[in-house]
Amino acid sequence: MAALVKRPAKFVGMHFFNPVPVMKLVEVIPALQTSVETKDLALALAKKIGKTAITCKDTPGFVVNRLFVPYIIDAVRLLEEGVASAEDIDTAMKLGCNMPMGPLEFQDFAGVDIGYHVTNIFYEYMKQERFAAPGLLRNMVKAGYVGRKAGRGFYDYSEEK
Repeated sequence: MAALVKRPAKFVGMHFFNPVPVMKLVEVIPALQTSVETKDLALALAKKIGKTAITCKDTPGFVVNRLFVPYIIDAVRLLEEGVASAEDIDTAMKLGCNMPMGPLEFQDFAGVDIGYHVTNIFYEYMKQERFAAPGLLRNMVKAGYVGRKAGRGFYDYSEEK
């Protein structure tokens, strides 16, 4: 994106997490053309608004999603292979790793279709099998089981109001 602006030295990316008022992390992503002053200004801004900032290279997923996407994919693969139920996979991660929600529960919350789209972007860019979408994910999207917003994903939400 920096290549498309008139003053690329003044361009920097800032990746906030949802919900923004609650989540403390901001990933600051300087472009090759970004000046040190611009990067430092973004870091100072993040601190001023009560966030903790990290700096990372401009690459798909930055830091958090580069780690989180394979985590979600592996959870889907465990389910697909029949290793454990969706409930047991989510319970394992919530109680065993102190995660606020399990990976499949999270995927339903964020949208199975969005997760599928993101895995495809990562795989196309990096050509690493760990980013390849499991067949179950693809089939769920085709079936319209895209999570809470559709009333069905890894869990059935049809009874919720």
